[in-house]
Amino acid sequence: MVAYGWTRRDFLTRAAVAGAVAIGGPRLLAACGGDEVVAEGSTLEQGRDQGFLRVGIANEPPYTEVTADGAVTGVEPDLLRAVLKKIGIDEIEGVVTPYDQMIPGLQARRWDVIAAGLFMKQSRCKEVLYSEPTIVSTESFAVEPGNPEGITTVASVKEGDVKVAALGGAFEEGILKDAGVAGDQIVPVRDGRSGIEAVQAGRADAFFLPTLSLNDLLEGDDSLEVTPPVEDAPITGAGHVFRKDDTELHEAYNKALAEMKETDEYAKILEKWGFDPESVKGVTTEELCKTPG
Repeated sequence: MVAYGWTRRDFLTRAAVAGAVAIGGPRLLAACGGDEVVAEGSTLEQGRDQGFLRVGIANEPPYTEVTADGAVTGVEPDLLRAVLKKIGIDEIEGVVTPYDQMIPGLQARRWDVIAAGLFMKQSRCKEVLYSEPTIVSTESFAVEPGNPEGITTVASVKEGDVKVAALGGAFEEGILKDAGVAGDQIVPVRDGRSGIEAVQAGRADAFFLPTLSLNDLLEGDDSLEVTPPVEDAPITGAGHVFRKDDTELHEAYNKALAEMKETDEYAKILEKWGFDPESVKGVTTEELCKTPG
């Protein structure tokens, strides 16, 4: 079998060296550092020629999910895959990486696009090109049953003597910092499960994350509860993320995304993962890029 111009033996050898896991269909690769990857031709041309793009992802359902067999799915990869097929790129190759490394890795050409629910805000929009919004979301806290500390808003965190877990480099950490929450009140965690465990173990009084992510993490687990959406959190929405110089790919992608939003396929993908397709209507990248942070 030939995989992207290599023999199967070549592919498996290189994958082992890179710490990669080769799977059928969508691929998952281990994130790694190393030299900048430089290739000839535009990213759009490369994707069409090789049949795939490398994608920076998290593992935070329902935004992104890596299944037990290594398949890459979730609302963001599923949308990305569907839109890319419309512009002649058949597949994606996922690379799991922390949120604070997603944009640096994109700029270093370790992946070609980010599809991870990376919410738009001013600082990020200065560094990269976002597609038009793919999803709009809300934020909540995971707290002990009954919410004994009364953590319902960002203001209640700032004014209270509490600690809140947040993913390092993620949108929620930025919200807390921008609101002036003291650094010693923020407990950085590496992933969703770590945030839940921090609250369960008493290292934090709450875990700040998108509402749907918390619902997914706590499905069938009544040790914590999820608060209603946080009223004083800024509007949150994500798009797929491209390098500043990938204007050809960005423009082709936005055109195909706009066409897809008018179809049942778009709505079905969002609804499958618990999102409301109506919430995206009328929301623009220009609007979301005004979000402070």
